[in-house]
Amino acid sequence: MMHAGAAEDAGTNGNERYMIVGLGNPGRPHLYNRHNIGFMAVDRLAARHDIELKRVQNKAIIGTGRIADRPVIIAKPQTFMNLSGEAVGPLMKYYRVPLSHLLVVYDELDIPFGAIRLREKGGAGGHNGMRSIIQHLGNEFSRLRLGIGRPPGRMDAAAFVLQDFGRDDLPLVSEMLSTAEEAIESFIRHGIDLTMSRYNGPTSGQGESGS
Repeated sequence: MMHAGAAEDAGTNGNERYMIVGLGNPGRPHLYNRHNIGFMAVDRLAARHDIELKRVQNKAIIGTGRIADRPVIIAKPQTFMNLSGEAVGPLMKYYRVPLSHLLVVYDELDIPFGAIRLREKGGAGGHNGMRSIIQHLGNEFSRLRLGIGRPPGRMDAAAFVLQDFGRDDLPLVSEMLSTAEEAIESFIRHGIDLTMSRYNGPTSGQGESGS
């Protein structure tokens, strides 16, 4: 049976509602992985706005509340990264959220560590979590990419993203997450175009066109 709060939330006018999705892998071993910075970002956003992430629905942990005086669902798919669309697709349908009000937050190898980039639409750019969501929803939705940089030397990218951030990385991680919070709030308040103009720096890295 659906939680009473979920039923009430679903009754809200979907055109007003926003969904913020952070991508990552569930479980304590992955908690501080580079690949989980999307989870870290939405955890921090939820804490800032007193939104409890504890309800399990459609293969995700979700919380509902208000940001910028608008109804918001924050979601963390629990499917493991490569199947994220199995959670996000049904959640979007259940809550009747328009694609223009969806923002997916995730890690990006091809953006310098500490930088962020917003994009209105596009392909997966090699990110398997995004590929899964696009398979379920198409690619006409906004995304916030958090730069983790490329692995050192000849290290395998798959191994790199599943490593924890190093102790020396943490100050820049915290700074990036603070900027991400502000960008998410701006997306909800002002929309993607103004938010991109405010938060996207110079785009000189590879992978900008496809991801």
